Amino acid sequence: MHSLTRPVFYVPIVLVAVGAITYYLYANSSPEISAEIASTCESLNIGEMQTVPAGRFVMGSENFYREEQPLNSVSIDEFEIDIHEVTNAQFRKFVEATGYVTSSERATEIGFPANGSAVLNSVGWGFVEGANWRNPLGPDSTINGKDHFPVVQVSLEDALAYAEWAGRDLPSEAQWEFAARGSLEQADYAWGNQLTPEGEHLANTWQGAFPIVDTADDGFKGLSPIGCFRANGYGLYDMIGNVWEWTSDAYYPAHEYSGSRLLSDAGEDLGFDPRQPDVPVGVIKGGSFLCAESYCKRYRPAARQGGDTLMGTNHIGFRTVSRPE
Repeated sequence: MHSLTRPVFYVPIVLVAVGAITYYLYANSSPEISAEIASTCESLNIGEMQTVPAGRFVMGSENFYREEQPLNSVSIDEFEIDIHEVTNAQFRKFVEATGYVTSSERATEIGFPANGSAVLNSVGWGFVEGANWRNPLGPDSTINGKDHFPVVQVSLEDALAYAEWAGRDLPSEAQWEFAARGSLEQADYAWGNQLTPEGEHLANTWQGAFPIVDTADDGFKGLSPIGCFRANGYGLYDMIGNVWEWTSDAYYPAHEYSGSRLLSDAGEDLGFDPRQPDVPVGVIKGGSFLCAESYCKRYRPAARQGGDTLMGTNHIGFRTVSRPE
């Protein structure tokens, strides 16, 4: 039986009590988007993949959090990766073609007393009955008009099911980080070592005192559509910010790379995170719209977090990679 109050994302309780109501009101809002940003958001070819060349890179960082260490020199074979996060429209096509029912829509089958998922609301992270990919914040929310937003409220199982249907895989942690770096060696961010070079925001993150207020200096409060910021050196959009992304690796608090460790019900490695010791955890990468300079700083290629693989949240999505030949 799974507890409805187990932590999914780690936010200081006092701060959440003060500010989460403000966030919750903002999450459904759609602030005006400049013509320049809107044009960029509309310019992508939905479903396009980009080839990432083979190479060798130093994985991890010694500049931020302990779980990003130790540094490892890793070789990567050539692969293809989605240029953007899987969208609501793409996921809907999968569901309509297969009849697939997501984890949050059958949560009672894995021990929850109701169907639903995790949402940041007025009391912090909590289980919300009726929250799912169609209704990310609960029954009164909708994705109508948001076809080009990244799908959220998907568990690892859901992401793997989509990838299987598409004839693809989820990226390993190493593949994801190599792709996010965009050929830059050991840069702090996907575009260099400055968060906002010349004052320009290059990802959808949180600006302001988290979680009291998001000033939306980057143009967005809450999720943004795909591709609203410049691509990285490999032509990939939103590798940093917007939503965390599932990988195929199990999570451990020490950054010891030992290859892709796919999580499944077939007895593979299920990972371990001391902050949520009773649940299987997978590596999520990239940070999200909830990451702030004053709090999270995980909108970086090397950053990593343990995601509860059994449930989705309203800040985790995914993208896919090609299968090796």
